[in-house]
Amino acid sequence: MSAHEPAADPHRILKTFSALGTLTAIYPPGHPLITEKLREADETIRHHLKDDDALRIDIIRGVVHLNGVPSEGRGDGHDGLPIDSLHIRRGVSVDEIATLAAFLGRGKLALDSPVAAQLTSRGVEHISVARLVPLDTRWRAHQWPERPTEVLDPDYEESLALAQQAFEQLSSDRLLDIRTVRDLVQLLMCRVATSNAALAQILAVKQYENLTYCHSVNVAVLSLLLGKQLALDEETLAILVEAAVLHDVGKTRIPLELVKKPGALDKRERKLMEAHPVLGAELLAEIDGLRPLTALVALEHHRSVVGGGYPDLGDGVVPHALSQIVSVADIYEAVTGARSYQSPTPPERACLLLARLAGSKLNAALVKAFVNAITFFPIGSIVRTNRGELAVVIRTNADDPLHPVVELVDEDIRGALGAVDTRARDADGGYQRHVIETVAAPGEAVDIRRFLPAARIS
Repeated sequence: MSAHEPAADPHRILKTFSALGTLTAIYPPGHPLITEKLREADETIRHHLKDDDALRIDIIRGVVHLNGVPSEGRGDGHDGLPIDSLHIRRGVSVDEIATLAAFLGRGKLALDSPVAAQLTSRGVEHISVARLVPLDTRWRAHQWPERPTEVLDPDYEESLALAQQAFEQLSSDRLLDIRTVRDLVQLLMCRVATSNAALAQILAVKQYENLTYCHSVNVAVLSLLLGKQLALDEETLAILVEAAVLHDVGKTRIPLELVKKPGALDKRERKLMEAHPVLGAELLAEIDGLRPLTALVALEHHRSVVGGGYPDLGDGVVPHALSQIVSVADIYEAVTGARSYQSPTPPERACLLLARLAGSKLNAALVKAFVNAITFFPIGSIVRTNRGELAVVIRTNADDPLHPVVELVDEDIRGALGAVDTRARDADGGYQRHVIETVAAPGEAVDIRRFLPAARIS
């Protein structure tokens, strides 16, 4: 999907199925109104499935989720559908859509009996539906560490310690040592962002639950990389990094059990969580010595490029350019980290998510620049090639971001088997190798420093 194509709208898809159910209950098969609505549903679904193997829509406590990501607006307007979950896989046919619509509209779908068997018996193999039953899932939530179990770069380790100190001070007495902030900004700009080992842990799949201070350090580095891609001057970059590292301080005023709650938030909890930008801005505005834009970015980082999002600042109020940069970095960093209720999203899929949000929530030009800066397979990523080889990305190619230079490794990721440039082509002009996916490190944390270039990035 290009950065200018509209993101899939789960509300539109649900409304289309609701309308289809109503039409099939009134009119006979083949009626022009049904045919036209089927065509609309088919086009919308196929548009989304160009970039994803599946389209997953779930209505959880009134909030519509698309592939696990909550969307703006609520799902209360889709009461005509007797389902809360609609999953559609690539390969779905118009006939399958029509069959499901007929079941939904004519009450033939018995939700108290196995739904999959009912649909399969009528040729529906690429669609599944369900009612969602509220459960307390904390007992089975995966417990991820709150930071990397082993930090591979000493400067990155120091930056995490400084950020943790700052956040804990804010949480306990609402004070902030400006010297600590200044030291942290300089450390991130001059050392961490130039370290291959640090970038490998920030850009690649994160096997930890990157909340608060760790998340903020990572967002600051990602914002810095995007700022450099945009050729911002040093002073503006320093303003950006300070704002990024403090953008989420409002969460220090939110109960920790709510910040770490597994699963969806209820209406009251969501309202409280969505107060963190205002809380953060108010907190930062009271602290002398911070740059003026720091509080503004904290206020605006959940605002959309078209003036939506939260907090409500009025129709059409577009966030500051630095807020827009932090928003891109914030979303990427959040989804590539683990959560108690979901595994981390690999970088290539996170980039596709950003592309879907471009133009509606995020600035399309910033998304393009960000993806160009970090690529689908960033340095330090553990990847699999189309030949079944396991490899570590050791350098990206600006002229061909989908074909990085990799170090082939054994299955334990302990021994190097040789570096290859996946841009290499055979005698017929075709690529000799393709990177097909990012994979999680097996078992305990893997030290990939031995494979990475020792020199710092200029």
